Amino acid sequence: MSLATKQLKVLVLGAIASAVVVAPSAAFGRPFLDRFSTVRTLTTTVPPSGAARGDQNPYGVAVVGRSVGDLVRGDVLVSNFNNGQNQQGTGSSIVEVSPSGGKLRLFAVVPQPTATPAVGLTTALVVLRSGFVIVGSLPAPGGMSSAAGAGALTILDSTGHVVRTIAGGDINGPWDMTAVDSGTRVVLFVTNVLNGTVAAGGRVVNRGTVVRITLRLAPGRKPRLISDRVIATGFGEHTDPNALVVGPTGLGLGPNGVLYVADSNGNRVAAIPNALSRTGALGGGGRTLLTRHGLGDPLGLAIGPNGDVITVNGANGRAVEISPAGSPVAVRTLVRNGAGDLFGLAIAPHGNGLYFVNDAGSGPAANSLELLH
Repeated sequence: MSLATKQLKVLVLGAIASAVVVAPSAAFGRPFLDRFSTVRTLTTTVPPSGAARGDQNPYGVAVVGRSVGDLVRGDVLVSNFNNGQNQQGTGSSIVEVSPSGGKLRLFAVVPQPTATPAVGLTTALVVLRSGFVIVGSLPAPGGMSSAAGAGALTILDSTGHVVRTIAGGDINGPWDMTAVDSGTRVVLFVTNVLNGTVAAGGRVVNRGTVVRITLRLAPGRKPRLISDRVIATGFGEHTDPNALVVGPTGLGLGPNGVLYVADSNGNRVAAIPNALSRTGALGGGGRTLLTRHGLGDPLGLAIGPNGDVITVNGANGRAVEISPAGSPVAVRTLVRNGAGDLFGLAIAPHGNGLYFVNDAGSGPAANSLELLH
């Protein structure tokens, strides 16, 4: 390991302790999910007006850690995957929700790129301490999986304006993302789900990847790309008429330095050891932490304050909590009969609950941000 790599590892591990996860403590002796009993709908996530009026199918969820620009500390950002005509892979809006009053406002509309007639914002959504917002896009013109494109990561400033786009190379269908933010350096982990499945007619191909991207931040300057590296390969991916595409989705970096991945196609949670310092790609879709045992198409993923892995099922509306040793420790129903309703999630500040989006097809909870508390 080079000196630069060692320095980056120390810097990033310090950021994990202070900004991304909370070390286990006696206060969290029982499973995280068992601390809560009530689900509350905060607001719809559908923009009521503007260029992205009617966008639906909420995917990504990210909590604002610091007030800067138009971002308010404690607010929750949500990205929309569908447009107002409910076409998948064409949503372009990010909304900002104030949890205390359930107030919704449009934070940003990602412009349609000239080369692609659609955007399609995915579950890949993070907010940095500096106020930059990074969101992934997997465009599917007309909502057709056969037309799905490689997409990009778009970086917006704290007022919702695009400042940089990361595309090409290892970015191919960015589906979800997590970040380790030290302030001047940011490490992104991104799952990619379009490495060959469209060309194969939508059949399952074991080519899904996890990419580690390092950015450098300096005051008054745009984030600068330092490096990118594929650190895991071999995840199953395929197109699907209901979900557009199925593949590796949610990510979370544990305090043990292990990156956990929700492997939707394999119905399991995978583990990638030494994710921050790994120099080669771990094959076979990583190591299996848990398969079956309450899992049902795991999608979004986050790390609880106790270090446990929290994932939500796309097949049945449940959240599953897994210990770092691979034992299922709790299951909680978030949406009854919730097949196809859950996607992104985020731990509420101070560990006081779990934010999640609900893509229910009808009723007052349709396309909403909700809180388990």
